[in-house]
This record gives sequence, structure tokens and C-alpha cells, in this order.
Amino acid sequence: MTPLDKPLRREVMIEDRAYTLTLDPHGLKLVEKGRRKGLELAWADMVNGDAALAAALQGSLAKLR
Repeated sequence: MTPLDKPLRREVMIEDRAYTLTLDPHGLKLVEKGRRKGLELAWADMVNGDAALAAALQGSLAKLR
């Protein structure tokens, strides 16, 4: 298996809009193409259960507002 030791970026189309998905050793980030702010989620938040995942997602959404 290949370790994730540097950022991996891919373009994703969601409802006719282009987004950039970045995976790195700390977590993932989804940003609308051409923008800087987006959703961020740490890997630790994902593996700690649904409550931690929901809290992290709500925190990320609050940053966008």
C-alpha cells in the first residue's frame, strides 16, 4: 500500500460545479474551484465516531458562513 505523505488533489464535478478535493496526511478538504475556503475534515474526526464527525462538519460549515 502507498502511504499518503503529500497532498493528492483531484477535481470533482458536483451539480455542474467544479470542486477540488485535497487529501493529505491530516485529512481532506473540499473547495469550489477558484475559491480558498471550503469544507475541511480531519481523519481523526472521521474515525472517532458519528458524534465527532457531525461536530467537525458543523464547524466546517460555520467557517463558510
